[in-house]
Amino acid sequence: MENKPNGEYLVIKAIDDGVNVIGLTRGTDTRFHHSEKLDKGEVMIAQFTEHTSAIKIRGNAKILTSYGEIKSGGSED
Repeated sequence: MENKPNGEYLVIKAIDDGVNVIGLTRGTDTRFHHSEKLDKGEVMIAQFTEHTSAIKIRGNAKILTSYGEIKSGGSED
C-alpha cells in the first residue's frame, strides 16, 4: 500500500534569527524526526506527510497555511 502526503503545506518565515522548526512523527509514539534552524528572513515550505503528523515552531516567525496566517513567539498583536 502506497502512502501519499495529504497535500497540506505551510510556509514559515523567520522574523528573527534562531527559529526552530521541528517535525513530529505519526504512530503510537510521537517523536521528533527532523529539525531545522532558520535565520531572519529565511523561508521554509513544509508539508504534512505519511511520516509527519505535527510541526512545532519555536521563535518569532510568520506561518502561512490554507487556513490563514499566524505568528509564533513574540506578542499576540
